[in-house]
Amino acid sequence: MPFLPDRLYLDHAATTPIIPAARDAMTRAMATWANPSSPHAEGRAARSALEQARRAVADAYGWGGETLFTSGASEALAIPLQRAIPPRRVISSVEHDAVIRAAPDAAIVPVDSSGLIDLAALSTLIDGEAALVGVQYANSETGVRQPIASIADIVRAAGGLLLVDAAQMPPGADRDVIGHADFVAISAHKRGGPPGIGALFVRDLATLTPTGGQERGYRGGTENVPGAMGYAAALGEPEDLAQLASLRAQLEDAIARSGGEIVAGDADRHPAIGAYRMPGLAAATQLIRFDMAGIAVSAGSACSSGSMKPSHVLGAMGWDSDTSREVIRVSFGRTTTAADVDRFVAEWRKIARTARANDLLGAA
Repeated sequence: MPFLPDRLYLDHAATTPIIPAARDAMTRAMATWANPSSPHAEGRAARSALEQARRAVADAYGWGGETLFTSGASEALAIPLQRAIPPRRVISSVEHDAVIRAAPDAAIVPVDSSGLIDLAALSTLIDGEAALVGVQYANSETGVRQPIASIADIVRAAGGLLLVDAAQMPPGADRDVIGHADFVAISAHKRGGPPGIGALFVRDLATLTPTGGQERGYRGGTENVPGAMGYAAALGEPEDLAQLASLRAQLEDAIARSGGEIVAGDADRHPAIGAYRMPGLAAATQLIRFDMAGIAVSAGSACSSGSMKPSHVLGAMGWDSDTSREVIRVSFGRTTTAADVDRFVAEWRKIARTARANDLLGAA
């Protein structure tokens, strides 16, 4: 268990523990810390380390354009949403709260019952007008992955630009994102790196209004060299996506056989993220009971799971407020094992049995 002894952590989509390689890289960087914008020898050494980390992050994803370090994915998303050249903003109805906050006046594209963008509606909404279109590579609540190449074709035909929220995307998981997006927002703490560091991939800086300061003049503030080095080191440790997919299949087979409902089970989804409904029991109650049993899961994304409001993602997919309040998210990481899945399933079944027994008593 990465955080507390004897507990099972299954909330890796919210954040995943810093891996040893990243901690070691940050420790080395802190031992020789200097401001990379300073002209003296110490500053130049820090600048060299920063640029090495920049190249390593870009290379890990196969990105050939510009890489701007940010404080995380939220800032990386806000930069193009607020400063990209096209005047219009278009986002899907299932985007992360960070996107909705950064583009409150954006036009909204609907999704189908699986959470996939309605491509015909997107084409109609753009209607040949250049726009910045923002979509999530994989939904942080359901894991549903969008058809990035098809979306990019529509956006590019109208002369627009595509922003992909790839905070949940491991390197090598989807070459369409790297091949088609104009902006890609990524985050270190989702990949075993430290919090407080992320990056924005930019295909052409001319499509973005500069503000002056650091990061090629597109972001102010002293650069976080230790964070950047920790991020680069984390990306140097590959994640076993096939193993994660196998674990999720094991989990979903058991949940289906136990009377649970898999959200968007037929859609192409992130191998480590799944959302599941336990009929008859509120997610808030489920979280408490799992937590008491030593298991950490969540209800939706971490940025919204503390809210009592029903998930806007599930609502956009056609779920009513009552059933959407019965959905929890389970997400895996590098440390998750088949034994962990078995432990979770055993607890799921125990909680579900108790809920059904209580329902029968209430009906009697």
